[in-house]
Amino acid sequence: MDVKKELGLKIKRLRQKEGLTQEQFAEKLNIATRTLAGIEIGESFVSAQTIENILSYSNISFEDFFISSHLRPTEDLLNDIYLYLDKIKDNREKIENIYKVIKALSNE
Repeated sequence: MDVKKELGLKIKRLRQKEGLTQEQFAEKLNIATRTLAGIEIGESFVSAQTIENILSYSNISFEDFFISSHLRPTEDLLNDIYLYLDKIKDNREKIENIYKVIKALSNE
């Protein structure tokens, strides 16, 4: 995946998480809806000012914004989860905590 598409996907997910349309999010970021649409599909590159506006509006850190390991294919993510679980399989407390998190997420 190229950088423009990866950032665009990240921005789209942030917008959707906020429950906003492209028009609403573009207005909050002080950019045109057409510009946001181009960014989200990876046709346009996001400006530094728009990144600052996104970070400010979404209240996320610069570091969190650029972490993209979770954007990999689902199968890869599941394989990583299995590896992490295997590393802690002898730690009952951690396994119980993970169980609680998964159970809570599955009841959403």
